[in-house]
Amino acid sequence: MYSSDVQIRVRYAETDQMGYVYHGNYAAYFEVARTEAFRRLGINYKDMEADGVGMPVGEIRTRFRRPARYDDLLTVRLLLRQPPEGTRVLFEYEIYNEVGDLLTEGHTLMVFVKTTTGRPVTMPESIQERLAPYFGEDEVDSPVLPAPGTISPDAPAPAAFRK
Repeated sequence: MYSSDVQIRVRYAETDQMGYVYHGNYAAYFEVARTEAFRRLGINYKDMEADGVGMPVGEIRTRFRRPARYDDLLTVRLLLRQPPEGTRVLFEYEIYNEVGDLLTEGHTLMVFVKTTTGRPVTMPESIQERLAPYFGEDEVDSPVLPAPGTISPDAPAPAAFRK
């Protein structure tokens, strides 16, 4: 398993009329956590895209337990509980406030695609190599991802999101 934490201070512009972080901002918080986690592993999104591989969101889920508010210092924890498989990788998130209260949980299912066609491609070998040391053989089952071999890497992009 791999995990990485990043801290984000809630800005006034990110709150709604009730003083809570507007729900749409959580996707951006998740993105910051993904980008920084990859950067810490020596993986750069910009370089990956320059090599013709993108990683769009195939699915996003968010569960709000308690609100975050203006000026809260949030810790966004990214968790990779299982190794990426084929064309997909499941990122899980937990967001905590300064006193350690769990505020939000979520996940994004990302799909590696060829940027010129939008079709799924196998995860770049360089990313596989960077993540491999964090996973043992017992960390391969997933409640979200389809069973291995059930989706062809040549399938059109929408099929990559089906179970």
